Amino acid sequence: MTLHEKSALLDETLASLGSLLVAYSGGTDSAFLAYFAHRVLGDRMLAVIADSASLPRKELAAALAFTAQHGIPTHILQTTELDRPDYIRNDAQRCFHCKDELFTQMESARQRLGFSHLAYGMNLDDRAEFRPGQKAAALHNALAPLATAQLTKSEIRALARAAGLTLADKPASACLSSRIEYGRPVTVENLAQVEQAEDALHDLGFPQVRVRHHGNLARVEIAREDLPRALSLPTLDRIAAALRPLGFHYITLDTQGYRSGSMNDVLPVSLISAAK
Repeated sequence: MTLHEKSALLDETLASLGSLLVAYSGGTDSAFLAYFAHRVLGDRMLAVIADSASLPRKELAAALAFTAQHGIPTHILQTTELDRPDYIRNDAQRCFHCKDELFTQMESARQRLGFSHLAYGMNLDDRAEFRPGQKAAALHNALAPLATAQLTKSEIRALARAAGLTLADKPASACLSSRIEYGRPVTVENLAQVEQAEDALHDLGFPQVRVRHHGNLARVEIAREDLPRALSLPTLDRIAAALRPLGFHYITLDTQGYRSGSMNDVLPVSLISAAK
């Protein structure tokens, strides 16, 4: 199937749904879905962004700026996953409990507002990754129009680029909780530590970073192309000076560099396979 055919299938799929609530995070996939759903359905769609301490303030502002720029109707939903003991416990199913909270609230909003369906931005590639949130989506009958149209991540970026969307090449940005090592309780305080630490690294000129929270140790991941610039004594001193006041006693630089989902490296293969 050509990219043009996949795009046409996406339009056809969205048109057939009648009306739609889109789970919108501000990432490329969900933004692309919201943009195209609005193009097809107009005001019969609503982008719903979940706001909590796990969403960086910069990401919320950018997400709202995108929908405002394109006239996409948007609703901010205050989610309460941090009130859920199963979420706070932070085991390998944390993402399930987060998405279960989101889709539970979205389903209530769907019924209240009279929309026909829920949808989220899963693409074809996501099916091969460890993503417990997909089980929550299935539990709540949330649709995945991008996957239905057989669109991969690279194809979504290509279509977004062709549409002139500024976030076509936006780096992935998972929630702040994904930075907390499994087994360490998720709290407002350690989420704030991570957010402030990553903001500080951005200010030092590193656009693609993750600060992995291991208690009083921060494991810093920087994009591999930027590692040579980070590996100088003056820059290492600046990184330490920026992060230590946030409560990290030890700051380490991960020599493998930034990689998505690195916290999952410690999970047993059997658990990852069972969750797919």
